[in-house]
Amino acid sequence: MPEFSPRTLALIDDAYDRERASNGSSRYGAYLDQHAHRFIDDGYPLDEVAFAAVAWQVATSPIMAPGYVRIRPDLGAVTAHVTEEYKLVLRVDVPIRQSSLGHHPAGLTNWSTERPALFDTGSWRPLVEPERLTRTALLATATLLIPVPRALLEEPAAKGPGALLTIEAKESVATLVDLLNRHAHLVNELTGSAR
Repeated sequence: MPEFSPRTLALIDDAYDRERASNGSSRYGAYLDQHAHRFIDDGYPLDEVAFAAVAWQVATSPIMAPGYVRIRPDLGAVTAHVTEEYKLVLRVDVPIRQSSLGHHPAGLTNWSTERPALFDTGSWRPLVEPERLTRTALLATATLLIPVPRALLEEPAAKGPGALLTIEAKESVATLVDLLNRHAHLVNELTGSAR
């Protein structure tokens, strides 16, 4: 299985995807077929911007758990959004420890790493809300918005469920994972996890 590193915010585990495939070839492909209606708008296939956003949504939690795209456990979430200006952005929510802030009120509870993870996260411990909240907590989150250049996205040809939808969605998602990982240094600077 691929592993997270300081240069990896998201990864794709194709071996897991094939091994767990209910359709015999791709678990993600089976989910895409179930959600194929989301790739059509008013009877027309989505363009590359909307297609990439929907492909990402299907590839990640809560639709797929674990997702076709795995997000590094120390991140809050990574989502794809189409802006009002019709541009695609990746939104990365990064939990921030109080010690990273220039100033914060004294005596507040912070994020916790005490709860065990649902799966082995290695050295990338998720920050979670304190389990036993006995005093006011300051849970700061930084949000990075990474614009996705339209030129990186391919115009989809898929008109419905099937192999072509799976191929194109996987290519689109791989492009977004690559772009996201090129911004890992920004997240590492925020979290102090440049290791």
